Amino acid sequence: MASIVRVSVVVSKRPREFQEAHLHLPSGSTLSDAIRVSQLLVDLPDAVVDGMTLGVWGRKASAGQLVCDGDRVEVYRPLQVDPKVARRERFRGQGSKSTGLFANRRPGAKAGY
Repeated sequence: MASIVRVSVVVSKRPREFQEAHLHLPSGSTLSDAIRVSQLLVDLPDAVVDGMTLGVWGRKASAGQLVCDGDRVEVYRPLQVDPKVARRERFRGQGSKSTGLFANRRPGAKAGY
């Protein structure tokens, strides 16, 4: 008797918008099997699908990893902007005096304290 594992597949094709599919798969299924069965990426071109990163409960995973009962398979879009670059740009726009660790410094205090 083959056991069944319950998994959910979550895909976000656009910001603040997601689709979720709850599946019952045979044991021994992989992440790529779960994504294929979910049919959530059918309308996307193959080039976009290949650029997406996979994860299980927020941890990066490979397409060949076996799914376990209760797993949440997540498909991540590629980043549009590097978070470090975006933070530097925000900081540059706001100025160093009004943001960060030293924004509420006591008058007359040493720099950095």
